[in-house]
Amino acid sequence: MKRCILVWLLIGFCAGQSLEGAESAQVTLDYVAKKAQERALKTFRSPNVDLPAVLRADSLDYDKYREIRFRSDRALWAMDNLPFRVEFFHPGYLYQEPVRVNEFSATHVQNIRFVQDFFDYGKLKIQKQIPARTGYAGFKLLYPLNQADKYDEVGSFLGASYFRLLGAGQRYGLSARGLALDSGETDRPEEFPIFTDWWLGKPAMGSTELVLYAILDSVSCTGAYEFRIKPGETTVADIEVVLFLRTPELIKAVNPQQKPLKTLGMAPLTSMFWFGKNSERKFDDYRPEVHDSDGLLIKSSNGETLWRPLNNASVMRHQVFSLPGIKGFGLLQRERNPQNYQDLFNYYHQVPSVWVQPHEEWGPGDVHLLELSTHYEGLDNIVAFWNPKKQPVAMEPYRFGYRLKWTRETDQKISENMVRNTRIGADGRNPRWRQIAIDFGGPKLKGIPESDAPQAIASCSSNGAIVENQVFKNPFDNTWRVILKMEPKEGNKSPVDIRCTLKHHDQVVSETWTYHWSPP
Repeated sequence: MKRCILVWLLIGFCAGQSLEGAESAQVTLDYVAKKAQERALKTFRSPNVDLPAVLRADSLDYDKYREIRFRSDRALWAMDNLPFRVEFFHPGYLYQEPVRVNEFSATHVQNIRFVQDFFDYGKLKIQKQIPARTGYAGFKLLYPLNQADKYDEVGSFLGASYFRLLGAGQRYGLSARGLALDSGETDRPEEFPIFTDWWLGKPAMGSTELVLYAILDSVSCTGAYEFRIKPGETTVADIEVVLFLRTPELIKAVNPQQKPLKTLGMAPLTSMFWFGKNSERKFDDYRPEVHDSDGLLIKSSNGETLWRPLNNASVMRHQVFSLPGIKGFGLLQRERNPQNYQDLFNYYHQVPSVWVQPHEEWGPGDVHLLELSTHYEGLDNIVAFWNPKKQPVAMEPYRFGYRLKWTRETDQKISENMVRNTRIGADGRNPRWRQIAIDFGGPKLKGIPESDAPQAIASCSSNGAIVENQVFKNPFDNTWRVILKMEPKEGNKSPVDIRCTLKHHDQVVSETWTYHWSPP
């Protein structure tokens, strides 16, 4: 412990004393936005140009990188016995872009320099080849989330602008990102912005919220981000953003071939769906389902709630939902029964759903859903984000804010009268027909008697037709099952869009189920 204290003294983190060499400053979103704006006036420069050769992927492979571990007794704020702690990730292998990290208090800010002694390098002998000003790859947050006397990992910020958070009793699954640029566009490569600078707010004793600030940088833009993270049964992150698009001249100076931005992906989420109940594309695996998320939920400003089950088709699918405004959207994991996964190593029933809720009106725009084809569970193949209809103007500050909820819906419900299950298969009478079973359940539906069944309002795009539509009471779980039979148009090779909503006496009593059926 004496050695630990001496190390932190060298960088000015002695508990109860002013930070040695600290800059006098109040770190706020405006403070960080000013720095982001100044950077937007210059061309983008990737921090990976400063990474030493010994840390690059051709020298430091997966197994070697796993040898490097952070020493938990060196965690930031551990000596002060504060409610939050921070552990740092070593740069190298896949993490080629070191970040600069600072700690701030109410009146001062201090750089946290890279210190090799914070890490155990195992059998590796590379320390002398790593410069002192290398920087960290990212960091993880710890908090007594599940037990008062135990610090659990509550979040991780690592790689480009990716980050993940956890609520009580949750396991890591899907990720969020700061921004997604031109994701899913087939005429250009996707641009991946990165967080380059961080400011970590030193919490007070007994604090239940942690404040972070970051600069996001990319060829096309810079941005200032504020995170207010409150761990709990549902962990909530309130995020405020100020973006600055670079001028076309500055963008072309870095990449003369780069096209103007087509989509600005706000509040992007990334997840994995391999197969589930609705999957017609079967894989040789012993488990019934494998996914971190099983559907996209959208709440439009016009009052409609859409549920879109995810799919893993044989080719990439990019679906766009145009809306007058958005109340929220998210990638959800609705299947919570471990028996339906039969996985003893990956607890898919405990991964969080993530719900995006705008702080203010975002205006008209589109929710994009991108589904990449995958043959295994190691690839995050699902992306969802909001693209505003009114795009930012170069060098004018573009502000937006939103709340992220990382939840299993044990303490709150995002949508109650919901689609429970979707199953699809061939019809026994006509092999060209697809038989679709949709289970709806919730408070409004539970009280409807079988003698007064709701009506299924179903439709599909012109390349298909609904040939049968029936509604049945499911006596096993007190839900309503809709059986649709859909006939694709002869020779059709394009996805068929299908919708179904339950009505009872002209009142909508369910989400709108929507599906992108893909021909084999």
